[in-house]
Amino acid sequence: MVPIHTERNTQLIAALAAHTPSQRLQAALAIGTDPDRALLEALVARCGTEPDFYVRDMLTWALTRLSPDLTVPRLLAELETDRSQARSQALHTLSKIGDARAWPAMTPALLRDPDDEVARAAWRAAEAVVPEGRERDLAETLATQLGRGGREVQLSLSRALVALGAVVEPVLQRALDSGDPIVTAHAAATQRLLEDPDAAFEPAVKEAKRIYALGTERQG
Repeated sequence: MVPIHTERNTQLIAALAAHTPSQRLQAALAIGTDPDRALLEALVARCGTEPDFYVRDMLTWALTRLSPDLTVPRLLAELETDRSQARSQALHTLSKIGDARAWPAMTPALLRDPDDEVARAAWRAAEAVVPEGRERDLAETLATQLGRGGREVQLSLSRALVALGAVVEPVLQRALDSGDPIVTAHAAATQRLLEDPDAAFEPAVKEAKRIYALGTERQG
């Protein structure tokens, strides 16, 4: 059945493109408060272009208010677009929904996406939908990204790895022995977070680099 747009929906779709972020935020809030499948396409489309973080977050919330039977297939289709924001926002929403039907889309290519924001969203989504028994496989793929990017990117990866639990320990151990100082420091910081989730990330990275440097000097 083709969704029918009411006058209210037409007004809300127009409001999603309003000039001020507050108007767009109110429109997304209204849609989520009284969800209507007819607005699915408008929500997904706006996610791909919305510049304001808080509005994007409200759009995601509105999408989670619809049936996953509607949203998950549509969001998976969005992963095929060449627009980075559309892909990252679709992945972010999939991570909030947590539906295992998204798992087949969490391919190594997606988890290694060259766009940092897409990759970060993919790590969160994959951790949220990984089936029981596949955590080690996911950890192996995620570990190939250790040492990537700056602080925020590395912290996102560490959090995704830590969320997988004890299965990541042997994976991190191999990374510690990699010989790459950046990878080693990131793996050590991740291991510290695994042991103590309340530990601060940045000091852990600095300490790991210091220990690595001392070890290198002694070997020399």
